Amino acid sequence: MVSLEELARIAEIEFSDIVDNTEKIDTKLRIILIKDGFVDVWLSKKLKGRFGFHWEQESTGLSYRYDNFPNTMWKRISTYPYHFHNGSQNDVIDSSCFPKDIKEGFRGFMKYVRSKIIRENLSSGI
Repeated sequence: MVSLEELARIAEIEFSDIVDNTEKIDTKLRIILIKDGFVDVWLSKKLKGRFGFHWEQESTGLSYRYDNFPNTMWKRISTYPYHFHNGSQNDVIDSSCFPKDIKEGFRGFMKYVRSKIIRENLSSGI
């Protein structure tokens, strides 16, 4: 089973260009980004394989989340229970761009965060 500590190591090593530090807060991992907010990671202790990755983007006030908690509101999504909140709680799309495996899904989510930060920095001339 994947642990928060494993995901913290992946964040600190593979995403050191965007990650300032990581800290465990109660049952979640918080990843402080060098720029543009933080990412929170939850792994269910009761339901094997359930996870949530959530990015609060400071510069826009938007939030992005990839999770597989089976909220029946999203049953229409082709990848249900896997789904992606694209900037808000109500803008939900399929998550086919992210792997379903927790570690690989986390890497995919962090790559998304990285690409969005880089793209927005380029468009603003930073």
